[in-house]
Amino acid sequence: MKSIHSLEQLVSFVRQHSNYYSAHLKHLPTTGITLKDLPLTNVTNYWTGSNDLNHWPVLTGNVDDALVFKTGGSTSQGKLAVYSYEEWQTLVSTFGNSLSSQLNNGDRVANLFFSGDLYASFLFVHDSLAHVGRSICEFPFTGDIEPDVLADAIARHRINVLAGVPAQLLRFAAYLTQHRRVLCGVETLLYGGESLFAPQLAILDEVFPNARIASIGYASVDAGLIGASTRDCALGEHRVFEQQTLLQIIDEHTGEVIEECDRIGMLVQTNLTRRLMPLLRYPVGDRACWREPTATPRRKFALKGRSAHSQRVRVGVLSLFTEEIHEIIQRVAHSEQWQLLIEQTGPKDLLSVKWVPEPQSQTVEPVLRALREALLAHYPAIDDLSREGLLEFRVLSCAATDLQLHPRSGKQLRVRDLRVYDVCSQEPAQ
Repeated sequence: MKSIHSLEQLVSFVRQHSNYYSAHLKHLPTTGITLKDLPLTNVTNYWTGSNDLNHWPVLTGNVDDALVFKTGGSTSQGKLAVYSYEEWQTLVSTFGNSLSSQLNNGDRVANLFFSGDLYASFLFVHDSLAHVGRSICEFPFTGDIEPDVLADAIARHRINVLAGVPAQLLRFAAYLTQHRRVLCGVETLLYGGESLFAPQLAILDEVFPNARIASIGYASVDAGLIGASTRDCALGEHRVFEQQTLLQIIDEHTGEVIEECDRIGMLVQTNLTRRLMPLLRYPVGDRACWREPTATPRRKFALKGRSAHSQRVRVGVLSLFTEEIHEIIQRVAHSEQWQLLIEQTGPKDLLSVKWVPEPQSQTVEPVLRALREALLAHYPAIDDLSREGLLEFRVLSCAATDLQLHPRSGKQLRVRDLRVYDVCSQEPAQ
């Protein structure tokens, strides 16, 4: 079977075999469709019913010869993403090939991503490393390894590359700082799943003084391939997988496709390698801007935080879902007005849930406590990250006028990512 499809082939197949996309695209002609003709995928509608793979209308076939992962939440509640085995091999071989530029022959790589409970990241990186065009050695520790064991293993086995999520790398750095250890032999830190910020880079530099820090690449379990990391990319920058994906940046309010550089919009992906769980003009949840002119091969783009309309918000190893937060606030505080703020305070993320009490409410404090307890019960990782000094969590009542609105549409923004993404760190191309 062909692993990369033309847009016309993909749309034709998807309309015939996916009940969701058949209805979503029913207003379009049967032939001559271009990317600009396709409507944006409504992410909420797309994922409705995804926990029941026998009846999920997005799918184009049975989930038989396939891999199943979750995109967040508990196994029972989380949305499920599926790949045929052929699609998975296309994903990891393409990503692994792109990762070759970040590695050297003889590198000894510690895979510190997380596994189990249907998480994809460890398996994804493990399988991708098998397709790297370099002679490397992988040490598949997973993210659950104890820091003292890891530190000793790095020294014993001359491991010079660490790959993991920022929270795990920072957790390990905190251990090294506490025990006054510096690992001069680590030459490369590859991070994924979340951005790194300037105060966090300073912490890593102290214990890994000789390490080059770079993104491992940009992919997600739901969208698949999004961006490749190359040596000429600053932190937060990636290059388009132009054969496998069609990537767009669009104005969040007007839907206009943005082509000029440095204008920020919502990142939208069409995946030309996925047919079992197709994605046509799918908002991946991040904001971005172009860094190079339109005709540039493998055009470079820069991430600029989570979209205000994102359904999923990633803070460290924590995944938050706006639908779940909305349900909790409705149930506990009887409020429809709320906003999630993500900020940076030194090396820590500052996560604030702001909500507007009912006008007739006399006592806010009991509701504040109950809301905080409900959110912590639903997201226990908040407590874990707080204890480790990686997160500060607040639940705040506020006036309706304190909630930021979209400057043009006047609509309330559910998510405001106020972290600074302009971190300039770049390696010369090699």
